[in-house]
Amino acid sequence: MQEDTSEAVLGQVSYEVPEEGIAKITLARPEARNAQGMQMTYELNAAFDRAAHDDAIAVIILAAEGPHFSAGHDLGGDKGKTWRDFSTVTTWGDFDAGGAAGRYYREKEIYLGMAERWRSIPKPTIAAVQGKCITGGLLLAWVCDLIVAAEDAQFADTTADLGICGVEFFMHPYELGTRKAKEWLFTGGWLTADEAASRGMVNRVVPAERLEEEVLALAIT
Repeated sequence: MQEDTSEAVLGQVSYEVPEEGIAKITLARPEARNAQGMQMTYELNAAFDRAAHDDAIAVIILAAEGPHFSAGHDLGGDKGKTWRDFSTVTTWGDFDAGGAAGRYYREKEIYLGMAERWRSIPKPTIAAVQGKCITGGLLLAWVCDLIVAAEDAQFADTTADLGICGVEFFMHPYELGTRKAKEWLFTGGWLTADEAASRGMVNRVVPAERLEEEVLALAIT
């Protein structure tokens, strides 16, 4: 087995090669349920770039440490960091503009812009989802080509409670079908792994204890 356990950038995302030709990128902030701030977002982007640019890598797995895939965006903020602490990757700028403009440009950079980059990676990507996958966590799973969910996986979008409808990466109708997407956004609640699979959002549902094994086997295939 070939293995590379070096850190992707700063420590909230890890990168390894568990089998020849396969890169495994892992959200490594389990104490915060893998909540995403700017640090994790830019580290994840760097890890995806690393795998995409490595000719020896054919398949990319996105996984997460701990009992839950992702609690979504880190509502605790970015611990004093600003966009200046990172190397921006899209064509958006003027992040310090007044009013709503600066916030809009920032959202385009770190959410929609990143998601579009990751969705366009020219190599197959597989998300391995366990436990809760909430709002911003959906963005991470949905950019992948395939999703394998543990039997305990549950999905939720809380943006409707905030008065918006998943505008950062609005893939709901494509992932669930228009009617189910409307129902989900209108009523909230959780989607189980089995229901997500029945709607075509999830490719496979496997026992939680076999998630890593099953995803790796799929990647090798």
